[in-house]
Amino acid sequence: MTIKLNQPIKPNLEKLTKYIEQVNDSGWYTNFGPLHQQLTQRLEAYLGVENLLLVSNGTLALQVAYKALNVKSALTTPFSFVATASSLIWQGIETSFSDIDKKSYNLCPKQVQKVLDNDSNVDTIVATHVYGNPCDINRFDDIGKKYNINIIYDASHAFAVNVDGKSVLSFGDASTLSFHATKVFHTVEGGAIVFKRKADFERAKRLINFGIDDNGNITEAGINAKLNEYQCAVGLSLLDEIDNIVEHRATLFEYYRDELKHYVDMPLWFDSSSFNGAYMAISLKNKDIKELLVNELKIHNIQSRSYFSPSLESIFNKSKDYGVENSRQIVESVLCLPLHFYMTISDVDAVVKVVKKVVGEI
Repeated sequence: MTIKLNQPIKPNLEKLTKYIEQVNDSGWYTNFGPLHQQLTQRLEAYLGVENLLLVSNGTLALQVAYKALNVKSALTTPFSFVATASSLIWQGIETSFSDIDKKSYNLCPKQVQKVLDNDSNVDTIVATHVYGNPCDINRFDDIGKKYNINIIYDASHAFAVNVDGKSVLSFGDASTLSFHATKVFHTVEGGAIVFKRKADFERAKRLINFGIDDNGNITEAGINAKLNEYQCAVGLSLLDEIDNIVEHRATLFEYYRDELKHYVDMPLWFDSSSFNGAYMAISLKNKDIKELLVNELKIHNIQSRSYFSPSLESIFNKSKDYGVENSRQIVESVLCLPLHFYMTISDVDAVVKVVKKVVGEI
């Protein structure tokens, strides 16, 4: 039997059917329908946030956030899923890369400040909470205020993550979520944006509906990025189980880290942050050891993934980079191990056994 890298949560069919029946009975399939409204309210309550806007996927969440905040020139991380940067470049936003912190793998505030001291054109920082590990949110808050620029977080991995009991989505001018099937919480495809300011939320709501306001007037050029009612039905059926999902994944995550702490490097987690078990990343000494481990895992029918790879400045080489050596090094050594809701402690033990065998023999 294969131990899969990830396995999407299957909605309870009985619950899902009841929600879909509500859609069919109402005949309201999209355009901010009853389930859309219900999912919005329940997510705001569960996550402890306001101004949450559901959208049709995580990439559009980024694009709409950039548009709503009038981003013209952004500084971002090279160590993230490709959408973080490609969504900027797709919209013609001037994009540049700054290096990550070697310990957390997140965008480094110190390096960002060096860039800002020498580049007055940057109006927005786009930072990813890598693997659900919060960025140095306090430092970035100070940077945003000092330079009067936007702070946008790609929080695709950070669903239900709290810092000192407060949602990590509460920080910055906007935080974006992905509800892709592989995420901790999903709507098959989907996403959301949490805005700091109500006015930005209202503008974004118009933008995802072709720029049309509540009175039917077209206020500006918009796009269609609405989440439909069937997708909301999936989200609502999973939200009923979300505490159990997050708790189980976090338990597996902490067990992994405890078992492997003397064998491999792992991201240094932000102080006073909770875990959601989104991903289990380790870092090996070099790419040769990583290759040995990947091959040994395959022999034991265990999936793994070099996530993230490559460093994004190497793809978008027309964009400026301000030195990204840490990112290039981490890309060579990082590997994500299996972690999902359907795994057991026994599955984790099987993975850990292989890692210890390979690393212990080096």
